Amino acid sequence: MNWFQLKANGDPTEPSDYSSTSSPSCAGTGKICAVNANPDANNHPELTEALKDEMLQSIQSGVARPNVRLRSTS
Repeated sequence: MNWFQLKANGDPTEPSDYSSTSSPSCAGTGKICAVNANPDANNHPELTEALKDEMLQSIQSGVARPNVRLRSTS
């Protein structure tokens, strides 16, 4: 699995809005910053249902999870 950071003002449910990164730089809570996922054929994250659930849980709780990092700004 690899880390993928969401582009500024990106749609967290759109795999092409992420860029591969070795270490995401995320600070804060409230919005998706990065996800840890398997890459697809285009080197974008595979957003499985389990990962989408984890993303929702992170946003609702305001707490990062093992495969999701949050930030305060878009």
